[in-house]
Amino acid sequence: MPIDLSLYLVTDPGLCADRGLVDTVVAAVRGGVTLVQLRDKHASTAELIDQARRLKAALAGSGVPLIINDRLEVALAAGADGLHLGQDDGDVAAARAALGERAILGLSVQTHGQLARLDPGPLDYLGLGPVFATPTKHDHARPLGFDGLAALVAASPLPTVAIGGLTAEHAAAVRSAGADGLAVISAICGQPDPEAAARAFFASR
Repeated sequence: MPIDLSLYLVTDPGLCADRGLVDTVVAAVRGGVTLVQLRDKHASTAELIDQARRLKAALAGSGVPLIINDRLEVALAAGADGLHLGQDDGDVAAARAALGERAILGLSVQTHGQLARLDPGPLDYLGLGPVFATPTKHDHARPLGFDGLAALVAASPLPTVAIGGLTAEHAAAVRSAGADGLAVISAICGQPDPEAAARAFFASR
């Protein structure tokens, strides 16, 4: 599938709870979200496969890919469009071999050292961050700020998406830093109107 990183939604089970996961994602896609990552660190494999299958069905025909966070077995069982790995979440080459060439594969990068050590061959994009501290991830690395983001983007051999505490007000600064898009959680999942929240990211273009 083609990869458009412009507005990358990462789901949060708590923030999506009131409206429901599927309804939140569908509304956000109506608002312009271009890629969805299913992330739930506490769900069982069976629960996550069920969530992924329901999301995959809801996204059918939209052209928006569904990526699974960390859990290769879930991505394979649910027929997801790809996988996103953290630095300690598995071997990139092994994930590519299991997923096949058509799947989307992304990796989180926080430092220039990590960037220098990676093999870009199996990967499609990098998630760079956190730009700012974020309450949805308590064990995050030191925030980059926009200058740090720009430096990582400039050194990256792959398309990049910025993540970490970003809101619609940061969209222009992320573009100025050279990233291909923003990944957001609470700026959409935690809002009463996810569709309007997503549209706000494009209002300043």
